[in-house]
Amino acid sequence: MAAITNHMPTAELQALDAAHHMHPFTANAELGEKGVRVITRAKGAYLTDSEGEEIFDAMSGLWCVNIGYGRQELADVAARQMRELPFYNTFFQTTHVPAIALADKLAELAPGDLNHVFFASGGSDANDTNIRMVRTYWAMKGQPDRKVIISRKNAYHGSTVASGSLGGMTAMHEQGGMPIPDIHHINQPNWWAEGGDTAPEDFGLARARELEEAILELGADRVAAFIGEPVQGAGGVIVPPETYWPEIQRICAKYDILLIADEVICGFGRTGNWFGSETMGIRPHIMTVAKGLSSGYAPIGASIVCDEVAEVISSGEFNHGYTYSGHPVAAAVALENLRILQEENILGHVRDVAAPYLAEAWATLVDHPLVGEAAICGMMASIALTPDKARRAKFASEPGTVGYLCREMCFANNLIMRHVGDRMIISPPLILDTGDIDEMMARIRKSLDETYEKLNEKGLLKAAA
Repeated sequence: MAAITNHMPTAELQALDAAHHMHPFTANAELGEKGVRVITRAKGAYLTDSEGEEIFDAMSGLWCVNIGYGRQELADVAARQMRELPFYNTFFQTTHVPAIALADKLAELAPGDLNHVFFASGGSDANDTNIRMVRTYWAMKGQPDRKVIISRKNAYHGSTVASGSLGGMTAMHEQGGMPIPDIHHINQPNWWAEGGDTAPEDFGLARARELEEAILELGADRVAAFIGEPVQGAGGVIVPPETYWPEIQRICAKYDILLIADEVICGFGRTGNWFGSETMGIRPHIMTVAKGLSSGYAPIGASIVCDEVAEVISSGEFNHGYTYSGHPVAAAVALENLRILQEENILGHVRDVAAPYLAEAWATLVDHPLVGEAAICGMMASIALTPDKARRAKFASEPGTVGYLCREMCFANNLIMRHVGDRMIISPPLILDTGDIDEMMARIRKSLDETYEKLNEKGLLKAAA
């Protein structure tokens, strides 16, 4: 183990963390008793903790460190920008060079006529922006009743009250008075869990047509927009059937509904293209971006907006914005990150090397007795854990019990692999080479083997009735 310097002993750090730090999406009292893992540095795809253990980060932080950890160029750009202009806002008829340059670059990279950028600090507040923007758009067009935004169950669009309402996760809606009014949810295109005996292609069409049913039920004159992730990320890396998105696109066009593609996870190379919309053939009016925009090196997000919506919004005053919209340091870091993605041809590496190699290795996981489905799109993938592959059965235990146990096995094997219910997910850095992928897969298989043994010991390999 490598020597670690310049910090207190782990136990003291854990005690301070438990005393003062409230973690997101966490039962903090329980975590305080268990003790957090303290991460002290990172390089490439590996983290190092306060005990000197090297950990393979198969989640690239929170789906975001696309170019890998430890890129000196981004640190240098941040330091230079802090010396020149550490902060200024973009309110009051002012701007600055990093915001101008980044908006121009995003307009160049985004498909179609997505030529306008409204900056935020992350995906949650960018989706808050989208709610206000689409409702303002329709009001300015003389249709103020078009306020309803349709989303999907098990979608994730952020954790503020507004963006959490857009998402379709029941556990989030149980806290804080969500969802807010005029947000409607339809079913997700998760064939493995919900498709029954229906063929995937037919299931995809059926789930897409729920959008049309909802529009007709709610009234087309009340529906403002539909929002969806090209591939559902936090919901478990749910790759929709090929029939799904073309039908969604057709329905939005038929009823003149704005289409918002939430690219917070799928954007900036994750699926092998700049945006998941290109991979899935989606033509959105607005794209939400964050995470991979700066590879997580600085907090930044944005709504990338088509010409027509931007023209309407720009015809009056849009009373909305954030202190840190287009923060100069974050914008400078994002620009450097995009330069690296382009000049080092990281998207080409994903398409030609990393994603095909990972896809081939990932497909072999269905040979494991615990794995029923191995889904993948570019450099994001999932496996469905099941006690009975033939029936695509759920476990008899409380949902998430098996997934959590598998996650703990992964942690013990110095592998960051998340669970969503009883589904295991990865989203590694895009810069992995074949040796990195081999190492990751070896740790995954070891963790699955140990999970299987533990389930046998505990008598948990039982299917739900």
